[in-house]
Amino acid sequence: MTINLKLASYLEQVEKWPKEGQYILAQYTEEYIVVYQAYNPSIGYFAVENQFFGGSFRYSRMSWIKPNFLWMMYRSGWGIKENQEITLAIKLKLDFFEQILQNSITSSFCSKRYQDFTAWQKALTLSNVRLQWDPDHDPKGKKETRRAVQLGLRNEMLEPFKGDGIIEIEDISAFVKKQRENIDSDNYQNLMIPQESVFIPRSEQAIFNVGIDP
Repeated sequence: MTINLKLASYLEQVEKWPKEGQYILAQYTEEYIVVYQAYNPSIGYFAVENQFFGGSFRYSRMSWIKPNFLWMMYRSGWGIKENQEITLAIKLKLDFFEQILQNSITSSFCSKRYQDFTAWQKALTLSNVRLQWDPDHDPKGKKETRRAVQLGLRNEMLEPFKGDGIIEIEDISAFVKKQRENIDSDNYQNLMIPQESVFIPRSEQAIFNVGIDP
């Protein structure tokens, strides 16, 4: 089974990742970063065939992206939850992703970043990017101490999903199914996942907005 992502052993990777704290774990190059979404076949197949989001995809709603593969697997139940059967690996242009981070507002109040609760609430209402930190999860769905990020996009920040912000959209559902079989049989020795490492934004504003741990 061939997919256009770099793969690595889960057991080898987990030893290299931070054990706790807030980090963006992702597969990236100087050109792109991979994010994940899961959809029903109608939306998923359209996106892969046309290499942009359209058809029954609704631009009037907030759409969430996840740079962390295992967080996406937790959310979609490894591709078995209803309307999340098609797992997409989306290579976003890195400049677009940096723009997302620079415009992000955390989904919960943080006194280090906002003068007061009212200022944060106003910024959240006006922002087109919502940033949320959640517990990361291991392949079986157990919560980790480390936290993973997801980003909600709407309005003009979602417009690049019509093609301008995307390098490639790939359906990795068959790969997900194969790895789910490894998990179901507790075959962790053969469990492969996309290779991921800590991503540090280039922009100081993005680093400040996101709240990545040093």
